[in-house]
Amino acid sequence: MSLHVIPPRSGAAFVLKAGQLLKVIDPMGVQVSDLLAYNAADVREVISNGRTFDYEETIALTAGNRLWSNRSNVLLEIVEDTVGSHDFLLTPCSEATFRHFYPEHPVHRGCFGNLAEALAPFGVEPDMIPTAFNLFMNVPVAADGTLRVDPPVSRPGDHIVLRAVTDCVIGLTACSAYASNGGSFKPIHYQLLEG
Repeated sequence: MSLHVIPPRSGAAFVLKAGQLLKVIDPMGVQVSDLLAYNAADVREVISNGRTFDYEETIALTAGNRLWSNRSNVLLEIVEDTVGSHDFLLTPCSEATFRHFYPEHPVHRGCFGNLAEALAPFGVEPDMIPTAFNLFMNVPVAADGTLRVDPPVSRPGDHIVLRAVTDCVIGLTACSAYASNGGSFKPIHYQLLEG
């Protein structure tokens, strides 16, 4: 039950066995964490926002919802959620994101680059990185369909707990984008727990 720390603007990857729980913690508040999950037996199977929206019939995912794969299988179940505000619409920030949205700031490889590096040892290539489940990210959708990225509502110690339905390779970041994190960058903590 050791606590793992993802430093600001970096990422990690690891195996989450079927039945194990992943607890992702925002230790300081107002910090997003991009999450990816692949089937450990075949990393071509990966979480899919479209399949998840189809089967869960909502874009507001929280405790009781499941994250589905591109092959229509459940990979993860959300079993606990103290925030209730996450995003599954926007892609991981990347060098291109920084050039587009933050031309006044230095270019950063972002969550995309951090995920690509962390997941490479598991056979995941950059083109295999889909839209991430962006934990704690606050993306209001207006009635006219326009999106806005607001600071997360997560407070220090807030967390989400997910259960693996099958053996998964998990990619996890401490997000690097300015708007997503209220303008500052903080660590993300996580624990692997027995279900």
